[in-house]
Amino acid sequence: MGSISPWHLLIVALVFLLFFGSKRMPDAARSLGRSMRIFKSEVSQMQNEATKPAETAPEAAAPQQLPPAQPVVQQPAAAQPVNVEKPQV
Repeated sequence: MGSISPWHLLIVALVFLLFFGSKRMPDAARSLGRSMRIFKSEVSQMQNEATKPAETAPEAAAPQQLPPAQPVVQQPAAAQPVNVEKPQV
């Protein structure tokens, strides 16, 4: 009684067929299969990347030495009077 029998699977398939219809079922199955393939390839790729660095560790490149930064000194704005001509009336 605790396991899933073929009758249970048949009932579930019929319920899906009633909900989604016979036209959308192939598309749904195709999408599910495509998603499973993508998921499987991503998992295997992650496993390969996890084992790859341990096998072939590339030599760490020496960090590039940059010259020391020079402080930027801002000159105060010149305190010169601004000549604004007034219109003559």
